[in-house]
Amino acid sequence: MADTASPASLRATIAALSRSRTPDDPDLVAARQAHKAARLQGYIERVVADWPPLSDEQRARLAVLLRGGGAA
Repeated sequence: MADTASPASLRATIAALSRSRTPDDPDLVAARQAHKAARLQGYIERVVADWPPLSDEQRARLAVLLRGGGAA
């Protein structure tokens, strides 16, 4: 899956793959994962666009959260 694919095109890919593949098919699983990542990326971009500048400490803490290294 391309990293720059839109959520809409990824939804179409998922729909096409799901017609002929099992739910655990690697291509279908990858398409679903890419779709979730694209939706998350869009959300983050919208939220970050409205943020004030962050301190280095704030950026570091958010990076830890995005890597799955702790609860908020």
